[in-house]
Amino acid sequence: MPALSSAFVELESVFDEHDRLIATFRHYPEEQLLYIRWTGNLTGKEVIKVAKAGGAIEQRLHCPLLLNDKTDSTGDWSEALPWLEYEWLPLAIEAGLRAFAYVFSPDMRNQFISVEFAERVGQQLPIQLFYDTATAWEWLRRQRAAA
Repeated sequence: MPALSSAFVELESVFDEHDRLIATFRHYPEEQLLYIRWTGNLTGKEVIKVAKAGGAIEQRLHCPLLLNDKTDSTGDWSEALPWLEYEWLPLAIEAGLRAFAYVFSPDMRNQFISVEFAERVGQQLPIQLFYDTATAWEWLRRQRAAA
């Protein structure tokens, strides 16, 4: 993760049912950004678990920018797509989410799901797909400046 600012707060981590780390949250208050770093092989159940944790954080912090980094993850989580679109997304927008940068996993199967997710989310919220966090951050910076 490139240095966004000198000030960030490590938030919670989320683990799967076998106590393996699947995501960590970091808050960059100056940038009004919530950063999620995913790890491991993800399923729909785990994506929903992390999205619920992120939703609770978003309700508390009202971050307009979200950087979703799946660089270190793989897996087929497609069964979570309807829940993300119809349950998570409206609540995230209501809590203040205004732009979503999504960094691809190197796993091609995961990338196809990510494109479908972006198509669904993009109907209601600016979202962009990236191959690296530095470019994703620059896009988010422009989104914040335009708001």
